[in-house]
Amino acid sequence: MAPALVVCLAAPAFFVARLPWLGWSLLAVGLVIAWLMERGDAAGHPLPSAAPATPHDSTARVRSSVLSRGLDPGIATGPAAGIRSPSLTRDLSLIAAGLLVVSAISLKAELDDLAMVRFALALGGAVAVPYVLTRWVYRDRAIRFPWRGGGRWTTFQWVWLAAVLVLGWLILPFYFITSGVYLNWPVVDTPELIARLFVGVGAVGIWDELFFICTCFALLRRHFPFWQANVLQAVVFVSFLWELGYQAWGPLLTIPFALLQGFIFMKTRSLAYVVTVHLLFDAVVFLVLVHAHNPGLLDRLFLV
Repeated sequence: MAPALVVCLAAPAFFVARLPWLGWSLLAVGLVIAWLMERGDAAGHPLPSAAPATPHDSTARVRSSVLSRGLDPGIATGPAAGIRSPSLTRDLSLIAAGLLVVSAISLKAELDDLAMVRFALALGGAVAVPYVLTRWVYRDRAIRFPWRGGGRWTTFQWVWLAAVLVLGWLILPFYFITSGVYLNWPVVDTPELIARLFVGVGAVGIWDELFFICTCFALLRRHFPFWQANVLQAVVFVSFLWELGYQAWGPLLTIPFALLQGFIFMKTRSLAYVVTVHLLFDAVVFLVLVHAHNPGLLDRLFLV
């Protein structure tokens, strides 16, 4: 837990305190601790020199080890040999790589052409770099994007989608307008700017699930029980949203949201579902921002 926590604490250093040197230091310290711990474990518990295990035996050994630690065998898969557990150092290095890419730019919400290109390259790179590393450098396929996951959506899942819209409609206008955080987003008072805001809010929402859930959370789940992995990914998720503009008492909303998204993904194994939940929430965010910057335009739609 110690090295994972140190690596994840780099996110508030980057995005809340805005101290890049502190973020870099925390990433380095976390990775070094993980490497030293794994090196010590390898020295203290060398593999037996018995006859090579068959693929079936190797898989059984990994599954038994995973279950004994309370982890999910569907996520916590080992290297191709199937003998050792996944490397914490490698998996934390993937999270660190993504954080380094994102932290290279300012996350202040802007809608000009250059800002949108900058966001696209940085956020896209934060997902692409860890994915490329795990597929073609580490060769362990630790990052996946299970679009359909567990199959057809249940009645409860459909009800939750409706609940997200209702909760967003009730809470978000009050939060954005009374706290004044809507001013963290640029004024959108023309059709072009409104369209750019719509695209930007939706694109960032999709990226959130690709990086925080399918990358950070999935990698952490290979080593920790659900609640520990979920809290760690929420630290990273909420820190990013803080710099993006969800400030003041925003964490009272973003912390439960981040934890719920991790929980929903664990239950459904469906990227499509968590993305749908997020986009519905962001649709309300978009409408509230338009409403806040254009008094009188959508007054009949909201209570505040």
